[in-house]
Amino acid sequence: MELVVFSDKIFEIIDKDYVVEQLVSGLVFTEGPIWDKTTQSVLFTDFTPNRIYKWNRAEGCSVYREESGRAVGLTMDRAGRVVSCETSKRRVSRIEENGEATTLASHYEGKRLNSPNDVIVKSDGMVYFTDPYSTAMGDTKELSGNGIYKVSPETGEITLLGMFNRPNGLAFSPDEKLFYMDDTNLQHVEVFDVTEDGLITNGRVFATLDTDEGRGAADGMKVDSLGNVYVTGPGGVWVIAPDGEKLGIFKFPEVAANLCWGGDDWKTLYVTATSSLYSLQLNIPGIPIGKGLDEI
Repeated sequence: MELVVFSDKIFEIIDKDYVVEQLVSGLVFTEGPIWDKTTQSVLFTDFTPNRIYKWNRAEGCSVYREESGRAVGLTMDRAGRVVSCETSKRRVSRIEENGEATTLASHYEGKRLNSPNDVIVKSDGMVYFTDPYSTAMGDTKELSGNGIYKVSPETGEITLLGMFNRPNGLAFSPDEKLFYMDDTNLQHVEVFDVTEDGLITNGRVFATLDTDEGRGAADGMKVDSLGNVYVTGPGGVWVIAPDGEKLGIFKFPEVAANLCWGGDDWKTLYVTATSSLYSLQLNIPGIPIGKGLDEI
């Protein structure tokens, strides 16, 4: 696999002789990978057939959940429960231990959400998600714009953090003092300061992705334990230092859509790309989803 190098600092993150492994193939539109450390498995969505899959070394790939609500983004809360963006049902849900789905957010000020796309959970348990209008299967749009929201899973209180062009991936810095969002239409990543009450402010452009690098658009995003930002975009997975310096692009045979860390040391990067799930080993661990920083 080709590596685009913008700075030699990229080799602090990945070895020059790295290997990309194709773990799953033959699917349709893979998205939303997360690592389930209890089963040592990757969970990921396949939008078109409306499923969530599970993959691990011992068992290979199997169906984890049928009728996913055409889920795209997934994450886990601090109790290890899967939180899902169900685009066709226009809601964010949580999958309980018995397999039932609990709605966390479906409306804002009495109007249906657009089509929730990606989701993360802050260390205090608050759920943050993007809500562009793109995959709601032709339903009527009720909200006036495309927002980013946070919702309390305890009270159901939902707060609009801001309206944007087409918000997609989102992530916090390791100390949760910064909030990142990428915009698919504008092909850039924005960064915000996080207030004490979990709102976002002082938005500014963090990095612009060059569309000449290949197919794809700003989509999934994660941040590693040192604060480097990884975003799927034109040509592959872009790696950007905390100061905004572009370090490189991990290229894949297919268009990369989303990514997550996993493995015992959280140094395995899993990437969903069109019909496949890929992995590669990095030198810097990611931040365990839904867990405190002391567990890195």
